[in-house]
Amino acid sequence: MGSTSHVRRGDTVAVIAGKERGKRGKVLRVLTGDGRVVVEKVNVVKKHQRPTQKLRQGGIIERESALDLSNVLLVCGRCDRPVRIGIKELADGRKVRVCKRCGEPLDKG
Repeated sequence: MGSTSHVRRGDTVAVIAGKERGKRGKVLRVLTGDGRVVVEKVNVVKKHQRPTQKLRQGGIIERESALDLSNVLLVCGRCDRPVRIGIKELADGRKVRVCKRCGEPLDKG
């Protein structure tokens, strides 16, 4: 899949497709090789865990499963809506992600 992604760890994203559509959450992990993303409290599945020596307790645990990157959009801080993003080069040569709706830079620092 793609090597770069429009979302990064710590971003707030909205799910725009699938059974979890409409939910928002913080990105926990971006799996760039697979083109997938793990979002906090979204797409939670039950996993049957066998007891191990390291993880003593077994049983049924709930954990977030990965979503496809194409099913999430970044949420702009100013618009507070899911938006498409563009890349803009600043005067000092740094590239930042910007909101296509309002032009607000989405990267801090």
